[in-house]
Amino acid sequence: MFITISRQYGAGGSEVARRVAEALRWRVVDNELLEQVATRAGLAPEDIAQMEERVPTFVERLGRTLSATTPELFSPTSGGGTVAPLEEADLVRITEAVVAEIAEQGQVVLVGRAAPAVLALRTDALHVKLVAPKPHRIAVAAARLHVPPAKAAEILEETDRMRARYHREYYHRDWHDPANYHMVLNTESLGLDGAADVIVRRARALGW
Repeated sequence: MFITISRQYGAGGSEVARRVAEALRWRVVDNELLEQVATRAGLAPEDIAQMEERVPTFVERLGRTLSATTPELFSPTSGGGTVAPLEEADLVRITEAVVAEIAEQGQVVLVGRAAPAVLALRTDALHVKLVAPKPHRIAVAAARLHVPPAKAAEILEETDRMRARYHREYYHRDWHDPANYHMVLNTESLGLDGAADVIVRRARALGW
Protein backbone atom coordinates (compact mmCIF):
# COMPACT_ATOMS: atom_id res chain seq x y z
CA MET A 1 0.00 0.00 0.00
CA PHE A 2 1.28 3.46 -0.85
CA ILE A 3 0.17 7.01 -1.57
CA THR A 4 1.36 9.20 -4.44
CA ILE A 5 1.25 12.98 -4.25
CA SER A 6 1.16 14.92 -7.52
CA ARG A 7 1.12 18.67 -7.22
CA GLN A 8 0.89 21.94 -9.03
CA TYR A 9 3.93 24.07 -8.30
CA GLY A 10 3.37 25.98 -5.06
CA ALA A 11 0.47 23.79 -3.90
CA GLY A 12 2.42 22.36 -0.97
CA GLY A 13 3.09 18.81 -2.14
CA SER A 14 6.14 18.12 0.00
CA GLU A 15 4.60 19.67 3.10
CA VAL A 16 1.35 17.71 2.80
CA ALA A 17 3.28 14.50 2.11
CA ARG A 18 5.29 14.92 5.29
CA ARG A 19 2.14 15.45 7.34
CA VAL A 20 0.47 12.39 5.85
CA ALA A 21 3.51 10.18 6.41
CA GLU A 22 3.86 11.36 9.99
CA ALA A 23 0.19 10.67 10.76
CA LEU A 24 0.31 7.18 9.25
CA ARG A 25 3.83 6.50 10.58
CA TRP A 26 4.93 5.80 7.04
CA ARG A 27 7.98 6.87 5.10
CA VAL A 28 7.90 9.88 2.80
CA VAL A 29 10.07 9.78 -0.32
CA ASP A 30 10.73 13.12 -1.96
CA ASN A 31 14.35 14.26 -2.15
CA GLU A 32 15.34 10.71 -1.21
CA LEU A 33 14.04 9.60 -4.60
CA LEU A 34 16.27 12.18 -6.27
CA GLU A 35 19.22 10.80 -4.36
CA GLN A 36 18.52 7.23 -5.46
CA VAL A 37 18.13 8.22 -9.12
CA ALA A 38 21.29 10.32 -8.89
CA THR A 39 23.22 7.43 -7.36
CA ARG A 40 22.28 5.16 -10.25
CA ALA A 41 23.20 7.89 -12.71
CA GLY A 42 26.48 8.71 -10.99
CA LEU A 43 25.50 12.34 -10.49
CA ALA A 44 24.82 14.66 -7.58
CA PRO A 45 21.16 14.91 -6.42
CA GLU A 46 21.11 18.63 -7.22
CA ASP A 47 21.64 17.78 -10.88
CA ILE A 48 18.47 15.67 -10.89
CA ALA A 49 16.60 18.31 -8.87
CA GLN A 50 17.44 21.00 -11.40
CA MET A 51 15.92 18.88 -14.09
CA GLU A 52 12.46 19.03 -12.46
CA GLU A 53 11.32 16.37 -14.90
CA ARG A 54 12.68 18.31 -17.86
CA VAL A 55 15.79 20.13 -19.24
CA PRO A 56 17.43 18.48 -22.26
CA THR A 57 20.88 19.92 -21.36
CA PHE A 58 20.79 17.82 -18.20
CA VAL A 59 20.09 14.73 -20.29
CA GLU A 60 23.17 15.39 -22.38
CA ARG A 61 25.36 15.47 -19.27
CA LEU A 62 23.67 12.39 -17.86
CA GLY A 63 24.36 10.59 -21.12
CA ARG A 64 28.10 11.12 -20.84
CA THR A 65 28.04 9.59 -17.36
CA LEU A 66 25.71 6.65 -18.01
CA SER A 67 27.35 5.68 -21.29
CA ALA A 68 30.39 4.74 -19.23
CA THR A 69 28.75 3.43 -16.03
CA THR A 70 25.58 1.75 -17.37
CA PRO A 71 26.34 0.49 -20.88
CA GLU A 72 23.31 -1.82 -20.88
CA LEU A 73 21.14 1.26 -21.45
CA PHE A 74 22.74 1.89 -24.80
CA SER A 75 22.98 0.26 -28.21
CA PRO A 76 26.18 0.40 -30.26
CA THR A 77 26.01 2.78 -33.20
CA SER A 78 29.00 1.46 -35.03
CA GLY A 79 31.12 -1.63 -35.42
CA GLY A 80 33.62 -0.10 -33.04
CA GLY A 81 31.10 -0.24 -30.22
CA THR A 82 30.52 3.49 -29.91
CA VAL A 83 27.45 4.07 -27.77
CA ALA A 84 24.53 6.23 -28.73
CA PRO A 85 23.99 9.36 -26.66
CA LEU A 86 21.50 9.05 -23.81
CA GLU A 87 18.03 10.39 -24.44
CA GLU A 88 15.59 11.62 -21.84
CA ALA A 89 13.70 8.34 -22.09
CA ASP A 90 16.66 6.58 -20.48
CA LEU A 91 16.45 8.78 -17.40
CA VAL A 92 12.72 8.06 -17.35
CA ARG A 93 13.50 4.34 -17.26
CA ILE A 94 15.86 4.76 -14.31
CA THR A 95 13.32 6.84 -12.43
CA GLU A 96 10.56 4.30 -13.14
CA ALA A 97 12.69 1.50 -11.71
CA VAL A 98 13.40 3.43 -8.52
CA VAL A 99 9.74 4.42 -8.10
CA ALA A 100 8.57 0.82 -8.59
CA GLU A 101 11.08 -0.52 -6.08
CA ILE A 102 10.09 2.01 -3.45
CA ALA A 103 6.39 1.33 -3.95
CA GLU A 104 7.02 -2.40 -3.59
CA GLN A 105 8.30 -1.80 -0.06
CA GLY A 106 4.90 -0.39 0.90
CA GLN A 107 3.78 2.13 3.51
CA VAL A 108 5.31 5.04 1.67
CA VAL A 109 4.17 8.46 0.47
CA LEU A 110 5.75 9.21 -2.92
CA VAL A 111 6.00 12.79 -4.15
CA GLY A 112 6.13 13.58 -7.86
CA ARG A 113 8.12 11.78 -10.56
CA ALA A 114 4.95 10.76 -12.42
CA ALA A 115 4.34 8.04 -9.83
CA PRO A 116 0.57 7.74 -10.57
CA ALA A 117 1.40 6.93 -14.18
CA VAL A 118 4.33 4.65 -13.40
CA LEU A 119 2.22 2.71 -10.87
CA ALA A 120 -1.12 2.97 -12.64
CA LEU A 121 -1.70 -0.79 -12.67
CA ARG A 122 -1.22 -1.21 -8.94
CA THR A 123 -4.45 -1.61 -6.96
CA ASP A 124 -2.95 -0.91 -3.53
CA ALA A 125 -2.49 2.79 -4.23
CA LEU A 126 -4.09 6.11 -3.39
CA HIS A 127 -3.24 8.76 -5.99
CA VAL A 128 -3.70 12.38 -4.91
CA LYS A 129 -3.32 15.63 -6.86
CA LEU A 130 -2.85 18.90 -4.96
CA VAL A 131 -3.95 22.12 -6.62
CA ALA A 132 -4.55 25.74 -5.64
CA PRO A 133 -5.50 28.99 -7.40
CA LYS A 134 -2.60 30.56 -9.26
CA PRO A 135 -2.41 33.77 -7.16
CA HIS A 136 -2.05 31.68 -4.01
CA ARG A 137 0.65 29.51 -5.53
CA ILE A 138 2.54 32.53 -6.85
CA ALA A 139 2.53 34.07 -3.37
CA VAL A 140 3.76 30.82 -1.83
CA ALA A 141 6.51 30.42 -4.42
CA ALA A 142 7.64 34.03 -4.13
CA ALA A 143 7.98 33.71 -0.36
CA ARG A 144 9.75 30.38 -0.52
CA LEU A 145 12.17 31.34 -3.30
CA HIS A 146 12.65 34.94 -2.14
CA VAL A 147 11.90 36.28 -5.60
CA PRO A 148 9.41 38.89 -6.92
CA PRO A 149 5.91 37.61 -7.76
CA ALA A 150 6.54 38.05 -11.48
CA LYS A 151 9.57 35.77 -11.32
CA ALA A 152 7.67 33.26 -9.18
CA ALA A 153 4.86 33.22 -11.75
CA GLU A 154 7.37 32.51 -14.51
CA ILE A 155 8.89 29.60 -12.60
CA LEU A 156 5.44 28.26 -11.75
CA GLU A 157 4.26 28.33 -15.36
CA GLU A 158 7.41 26.70 -16.70
CA THR A 159 7.50 23.95 -14.06
CA ASP A 160 3.85 22.99 -14.48
CA ARG A 161 4.18 23.08 -18.26
CA MET A 162 7.14 20.71 -18.16
CA ARG A 163 5.42 18.36 -15.72
CA ALA A 164 2.46 18.20 -18.07
CA ARG A 165 4.76 17.52 -21.01
CA TYR A 166 6.52 14.73 -19.10
CA HIS A 167 3.23 12.92 -18.46
CA ARG A 168 1.94 13.51 -21.97
CA GLU A 169 5.11 12.45 -23.78
CA TYR A 170 6.02 9.36 -21.77
CA TYR A 171 2.67 8.13 -20.46
CA HIS A 172 0.14 9.60 -22.92
CA ARG A 173 -1.67 11.11 -19.95
CA ASP A 174 -3.22 14.48 -19.31
CA TRP A 175 -1.55 15.69 -16.10
CA HIS A 176 -4.48 18.05 -15.55
CA ASP A 177 -7.20 15.39 -15.87
CA PRO A 178 -8.72 14.73 -12.41
CA ALA A 179 -9.79 11.26 -13.56
CA ASN A 180 -6.16 10.17 -13.29
CA TYR A 181 -6.28 10.58 -9.49
CA HIS A 182 -8.41 9.20 -6.69
CA MET A 183 -8.81 12.69 -5.25
CA VAL A 184 -7.92 16.27 -6.15
CA LEU A 185 -7.55 18.63 -3.20
CA ASN A 186 -7.35 22.43 -3.10
CA THR A 187 -4.72 23.35 -0.53
CA GLU A 188 -5.72 27.00 -0.37
CA SER A 189 -9.27 26.05 0.62
CA LEU A 190 -8.37 23.13 2.88
CA GLY A 191 -5.02 24.30 4.18
CA LEU A 192 -2.03 21.97 4.33
CA ASP A 193 -3.26 20.28 7.50
CA GLY A 194 -6.78 19.97 6.11
CA ALA A 195 -5.57 18.36 2.89
CA ALA A 196 -3.36 15.96 4.83
CA ASP A 197 -6.28 15.05 7.08
CA VAL A 198 -8.49 14.16 4.10
CA ILE A 199 -5.78 11.87 2.73
CA VAL A 200 -5.11 10.23 6.08
CA ARG A 201 -8.82 9.61 6.72
CA ARG A 202 -9.17 7.96 3.32
CA ALA A 203 -6.11 5.80 3.89
CA ARG A 204 -7.48 4.65 7.22
CA ALA A 205 -10.88 3.97 5.67
CA LEU A 206 -9.04 1.62 3.29
CA GLY A 207 -7.67 -0.21 6.29
CA TRP A 208 -4.18 1.21 6.01
